[in-house]
Amino acid sequence: MVTIRTDLTVRQATADDVPALLPMLAQAFSTGTVAEWAVPEPADRLEVFTGYFRYMLALGLRHGRVDTTNDLSGAAIWYRRDETPPPHPDHLYGLEEATGRYAPKFLLLDAMFEARHPRLPHAYLAYIAVHPAAQTRGVGSALLAHAHEALDMENLPAYLEASNPRNRDLYTHHGYEAGPPMQPTSAGPPFWPMWRGQLNGGVRASFPPPNPYYRRPR
Repeated sequence: MVTIRTDLTVRQATADDVPALLPMLAQAFSTGTVAEWAVPEPADRLEVFTGYFRYMLALGLRHGRVDTTNDLSGAAIWYRRDETPPPHPDHLYGLEEATGRYAPKFLLLDAMFEARHPRLPHAYLAYIAVHPAAQTRGVGSALLAHAHEALDMENLPAYLEASNPRNRDLYTHHGYEAGPPMQPTSAGPPFWPMWRGQLNGGVRASFPPPNPYYRRPR
């Protein structure tokens, strides 16, 4: 059972919110096993993730939707996806410029996520983060509930990648089903693809068939 906070207002973010959202996203993502793998040097992590999310926020505001809360304690970056990947010819160059000498691992993650991505219409939650001081207080659940309400009105599926078991279990409580984990390398951190299917007679559709272009490691 998920308790949704009623004292938080979720709204669409604008460029004016970037100065507050950028450090929040960078702090939230610069800790944990994924950050340690992507940026092994601790002294570089916050700077690298600041550059990374400066770029990702710009992309989200331009091509997707960025949600935030009235107190700017959390943010979620969503995209609408159809059967084919969105054409962003300069995306890889921008990603490399944003992450510098650590770009190879970020590019590897990007390629893995794209290879595993479902090829049917859905909403894609690329990133969700809560300020470290506000975590475990229902901010993430409020952001999810706000987006899910709109998606359920359209009966549109949603997809994301969970980066740790705790988040995977949280998303499960919000109606997502976890698929087999994937790893960028044999020593890399696991990610769980997660699918919140359409409702058919009150039952959510199961995970779609694997992308034919993705091969599971043997």
